[in-house]
Amino acid sequence: MLNIYVDADACPVKREVYRVAERYNLSVTLVSNTWMQVPEKSWITLEVVGGNLDEADDWIVDHLTPHDIVITADILLASRCLKKEAYVIGITGKSFTENNIGNAVATRAVMSDLRDMGEMTGGPPPFQNKDRSNFLQELDRVIQLVRRKYPL
Repeated sequence: MLNIYVDADACPVKREVYRVAERYNLSVTLVSNTWMQVPEKSWITLEVVGGNLDEADDWIVDHLTPHDIVITADILLASRCLKKEAYVIGITGKSFTENNIGNAVATRAVMSDLRDMGEMTGGPPPFQNKDRSNFLQELDRVIQLVRRKYPL
């Protein structure tokens, strides 16, 4: 059964995931380092893992199966999930694929180096309504793609 895993600690599109998952009758697993309130639905699970670095990422990678969907802004987690044949969507609606993950990892490394040298400050641009709309469209597209390729 297709499952959606959400790297949930700082995910701004959880409500959108719930809405789409309910429409398609899919299960959702949120993975977080801290407890959070989630809707009381049988198809939504919250997994609270320890606070160690990458513990939530490790849990997701250990539990996903090929063709599951992972929602994350973490490029390194996206890379690990792609290696396990999952579909990965960023919070702004951009899917990570085998074709673009190498560039994303390299860009992340360069940006990290620039920040470490004090050349760059600040973080990503603010999350906007356009990002939410793009995310919804991409999640719907990916679910339909997976269902066509791997019918139950």
